[in-house]
Amino acid sequence: MKMQPRVDPTGLFDVRYAAFLETVAHLRGRLHRYCARMTGSTLDGEDVMQEALFEAYRKIEKLDDPSALRTWLFRIAHNRCIDFLRSRQARERAEANFVENEIILPIEPPGQGADRAIERLVIHLPPKERACVLLKDVFDYSLEEIAGLVGSTVGGVKAALSRGRSKLAMLPNEPDVRSESQRNAELSKLLNRYVELFNRRDWDGVRALTSADAQLRVADCFKGQLLESPYFVEYENAQMTWKMVTGEIDGEAVLLVLHRGEGGWKPAHPVRIEAIDGVINRIADYYACPWIMPAARAVFVSIPNQPAHARATNGTMQVSGINPSEMMPDKT
Repeated sequence: MKMQPRVDPTGLFDVRYAAFLETVAHLRGRLHRYCARMTGSTLDGEDVMQEALFEAYRKIEKLDDPSALRTWLFRIAHNRCIDFLRSRQARERAEANFVENEIILPIEPPGQGADRAIERLVIHLPPKERACVLLKDVFDYSLEEIAGLVGSTVGGVKAALSRGRSKLAMLPNEPDVRSESQRNAELSKLLNRYVELFNRRDWDGVRALTSADAQLRVADCFKGQLLESPYFVEYENAQMTWKMVTGEIDGEAVLLVLHRGEGGWKPAHPVRIEAIDGVINRIADYYACPWIMPAARAVFVSIPNQPAHARATNGTMQVSGINPSEMMPDKT
């Protein structure tokens, strides 16, 4: 009997899905880059991409031409991004920032090497223009391919590119990046307590901060209730020396897991915590997503006993100033 993929990714992901993820591993960095710029968030982009990959896994038998895998995955990811933007009504807010009936003169495409600057600025564009500019000027898709991806015509894509490029030309070269944390004071207190308990490996204490039905998502591994996961055991048995701290990615308050190497502590991956009324109801751990840190525009790591944040861009920061005595004890 032929086995079918599960309808929903729940519990520990099975070996078939793991095998599928392995086959698309070479595309995931680019997919995340696209989703992150479409959603305007490094972490939202990863969440959207993971949902897109599972949708592709469920529909893999519909792909007749294996050589079309990349375009097919981008189309699914694009549609997921649009659904995400619609769900938070971002389209209406973005469209309201511009007058659509203004006269716009086309400009030449940006030169070689300008793709990173474009990526930082496309969040200012409405979704269709954002997608067309990204797919053409960053990912180098043809007009025909873009039309198929965004559900438009070649003429529609050309018009969207003209509008998008003109709007980008009027924007400053650097994006607006928050220089100070805007995190909620209650959430900040909760995150600090979570970090304290996590570094002490006080798993019962960590559980006490969560709701009875708290949800956990660990990239490429698990999705379901925290109580049904091996989450804490995996950290307990980790071979890598790690420490958790509070921090920010692109202005969003997160937890950051640091790994200690020969050069000191470095941020390895983020953990996103969501809470309602001071109780954690969702944890998302991105340990298997090495593309996230380089994709971030700005990373801030809170250094204990120091008033300022350490800052890094493009995920390259090396953390210093952490007292080794604050490290949780090694396993015996």
